[in-house]
Amino acid sequence: MDIILVPGFWLDASSWSEVTPPLVAAGHRVHPLTLPGLESADAPRAGIGLRTHIDAVVAAVDSFDTPVVLVGHSGGGAIIHGAADARPDRVARAIYVDSGPLGEGGVINDELPADGDNLALPPWEFFDDKDLVGLNEDLRAAFRARAIPEPKGVAYDQQRLGDERRYDVPATVIACEFPTSLLREWIAAGHPFVAELARVRDVEYVDLPTGHWPQFTRPADLGAAILAAVDRTSIAP
Repeated sequence: MDIILVPGFWLDASSWSEVTPPLVAAGHRVHPLTLPGLESADAPRAGIGLRTHIDAVVAAVDSFDTPVVLVGHSGGGAIIHGAADARPDRVARAIYVDSGPLGEGGVINDELPADGDNLALPPWEFFDDKDLVGLNEDLRAAFRARAIPEPKGVAYDQQRLGDERRYDVPATVIACEFPTSLLREWIAAGHPFVAELARVRDVEYVDLPTGHWPQFTRPADLGAAILAAVDRTSIAP
């Protein structure tokens, strides 16, 4: 299958490099993306918003003849959900890595401090302790060295959706910071944080306990979890 990998904030396609080997070894074709504005530290970011990134993923989906699997980490979860909304018949499965689908009118994170059109990776003190589990000093240094400013519009723009067939796209949630049992409790309680996820008709939950960046802290296990989800995916004739 063709697997499109969408990174979270401050990261480019190379952030998936330690995750993809088991997928490639199993014979799948992997396509990690570098989204607009993330090409380099000095890339222009003015005018790049959430829809820009969704459109980039949709273009990748459209480049293949058969349905694809979308994988989105963190803010990439909102992006792949937007792409599934745009192409519900072309997405065989959406895999959310420590993320989930963002509903109509939601924003990814408009509390991130902006400098013009840029959102730089904040100091570690900005994040919760749960975010940083497993991210030791060496991994933090490597992450910060590779971090690219995120376009402000991607984080601040509202999600716009239009096709309820997106709820028919099978989903896998790989939960890292919070156990899947807690996600299920939130859904049962009608928590707004998971309102869009609660409307997806076919969801499987996978626990991968670590911090918010499993592609760095547990890359082999993340690759195995994605592979297992892909192996459970079928493409309708």
